[in-house]
Amino acid sequence: MTAHVLPRAKTRRGKTAVLTGPFLILVLIVAAAVGCVSYLLWPTWPSDPPALDVPALPVTVGGVLFEVPPAAIRAKLQRHAGQHERIDLVFSWPELSPPPNDRGLRDNRPIDEENATAALAEAENDRLFVTIVSLAGVLPPLERLRTIYPRYVAAQAAAGPDGLAVLPFRSATPYDGEDLVYTANNPEQFLARCTRAVGAVPGTCISERALDGAQISIRFPRDWLSDWRNVAAAFDWLAAQLHPGRR
Repeated sequence: MTAHVLPRAKTRRGKTAVLTGPFLILVLIVAAAVGCVSYLLWPTWPSDPPALDVPALPVTVGGVLFEVPPAAIRAKLQRHAGQHERIDLVFSWPELSPPPNDRGLRDNRPIDEENATAALAEAENDRLFVTIVSLAGVLPPLERLRTIYPRYVAAQAAAGPDGLAVLPFRSATPYDGEDLVYTANNPEQFLARCTRAVGAVPGTCISERALDGAQISIRFPRDWLSDWRNVAAAFDWLAAQLHPGRR
């Protein structure tokens, strides 16, 4: 019995040795290929953000190319060229230039919708905040005006400053506490959603436009509605400066 077992055992070890060698080589080749691809595809950018006075950075949001001045970028983590999910900017009003003395920059904390609006409420009345995000399946602003907002607004609009109409959203809706503000004879000329002042917290407005696969938004104090024509003209100018395809 032993004489038959030993040769068979040797045969198994021999086969194991023969199979293990090519298998290990294959594993090493696959690991090397994965490591190479990961290195090439891993998103990288300089550890030190560029100086604030360098030329505009090429930035892609939602597949759309923008040219963004570094000094206008609010979050240091966003101050690099390449692809972004969103980018947050601030400009002096009415100059429409980046704020002086690094006043527009925050630390490395991300900026979301809530604290972006809070920053506007806390800022001096000389800042225009700009956000660029991917539309990513969200309806463009003018489409929302035609299909979404009518479900939640009150029956009649009130007259606003300089030809504007102010249409309040109903209570217990997603836009509770806000008004839809637009040019009465041509809503596509100027359209904004504005919060109402609550105690010492002033009202703020957001106006949005679609730029191909991206959306650009401006936030400004509600008090500026009396000067909405200049705000709309500033929006036109900023969109043309930030998006080379619109120049």
